[in-house]
Amino acid sequence: MTQNTLKIDAFWDKDAEVWVATSENVPGLVTEASTIESLTQKLREMIPELLVLNRIVPSDYVGSISFELTSHRQELIEVVS
Repeated sequence: MTQNTLKIDAFWDKDAEVWVATSENVPGLVTEASTIESLTQKLREMIPELLVLNRIVPSDYVGSISFELTSHRQELIEVVS
C-alpha cells in the first residue's frame, strides 16, 4: 500500500451520545463509540480489516497504515448573568 494517509471523519451524535466515524477512503467504515479514545481504538482494528475485505491491500500485507481522524463537535451553551 502506498503511504497515503486515510481520512476519517468523526462527529458527535448528541441524541445517541456517541462519536460516529465514517470515511470515503475506507469503504464500509461506519462505527461509533462513547469516547473519542474508544473510537480511535476501534478504528485501529477496523481499518485494516476493511482494507483487506475490500481488496485495497492484500490479505498478506505487512506494514503500516496511516489515518487522520478529524472530529467535529458543536455545543450550545447558555450564558447567564
